[in-house]
Amino acid sequence: MVYTIIAILLMAAVVSWVVASQKSPFENVEIQIPEEEESPPPEEQPEEHPAMEEEAEPVEEEAVEEGRPSPEQDQLSIRVKEEIQRAIHSLSPRSRHITAVGDSLTQGVGASQEEGGYVGILDRAVNNRIPLVAFDNYGKRGNRSDQLLKRLEKPEITKSIAKSDIVLITIGANDIMKVAKENFTNLQMETFNQELRSYEHRLEDIIETVKETNPDSEIFLIGFYNPFEAYFQNVKELDMIVQNWNTSGQEIVEEEGGVFIPIADLFKDADVHLFADDNFHPNDLGYQRIAKRVLEYITNEEEE
Repeated sequence: MVYTIIAILLMAAVVSWVVASQKSPFENVEIQIPEEEESPPPEEQPEEHPAMEEEAEPVEEEAVEEGRPSPEQDQLSIRVKEEIQRAIHSLSPRSRHITAVGDSLTQGVGASQEEGGYVGILDRAVNNRIPLVAFDNYGKRGNRSDQLLKRLEKPEITKSIAKSDIVLITIGANDIMKVAKENFTNLQMETFNQELRSYEHRLEDIIETVKETNPDSEIFLIGFYNPFEAYFQNVKELDMIVQNWNTSGQEIVEEEGGVFIPIADLFKDADVHLFADDNFHPNDLGYQRIAKRVLEYITNEEEE
């Protein structure tokens, strides 16, 4: 019975998305990446809230006037940026090149400016005054694990990984989305479990490919959050599926000597708006939270 309910809910969400945009929530969304500017003084107009180039429902005025962040959100954004700046000094001289590969979370889909999502935030923060670290961003919206595995064969990505001190990976959300889209009229936990086993094998191959390309590079696998959280907060089975996939990813990367970076908890704050207009991808503040978490894990590893 519970999977029938989940199926109905997911079908409603997916169908409404397809009707609105004719695109998958984690695939073909126009890129818009965060602008790392300080909040404007009171007499100026506040900066624009993240807006997607696709057609989207307008934000209600009582929640956020004309799509602009509330004063509380501005303050949160400032605090996150300050914490990122404080952590920068912990980066060691050996972290001179960072390569990021993966899906839309790496590309930065959902943010307000085309500047690279959480990777762009780290780049601008770390290299604010003088160039310290080179960042290469090879995120691509809609990428599943099988597609990323093929993209790792591209010469420009291979070359970047070969000279990287750190490789950041986001992958898996689109694998889950593929199962949901193809089976939303008859969702069963076993369907997700079957795909999870295939994902595990592909993730092992991805990590092994990175290690073969550069045995000395540190590998960080960034987890993912429940993309349906904004719609179905009370459907625990969806959280269970995401948790299972994150747990598998953590076990695999740690077995290979890498590090897992969880981010699901960052998007559990119901009092703060962390999603873009599509209600699937992070907005500027969401990406700032991811950037802060990633930097914390990178610097902690270097201190050990």
